Amino acid sequence: MLHRSAGLVLIVIGACVILAGLLMYSGWFWWFGKLPGDIRYESDHVRVYVPIVTMLIVSVVLSLLFYVLRRFF
Repeated sequence: MLHRSAGLVLIVIGACVILAGLLMYSGWFWWFGKLPGDIRYESDHVRVYVPIVTMLIVSVVLSLLFYVLRRFF
């Protein structure tokens, strides 16, 4: 029984990753990584990118999602 539930979880995670990839490819996440507060530095030979605000938003959304899932299961 444990193997079935673990397999189902992996399938759902894989489907979510594929869906997110398709949405990014189609242009739905054009703002992702371009928010105010994301640090971007480019010169002739150096390119540095630190998505601070974007990762904070992702962290809050995932925390809320896991909180809701934990309440139901």
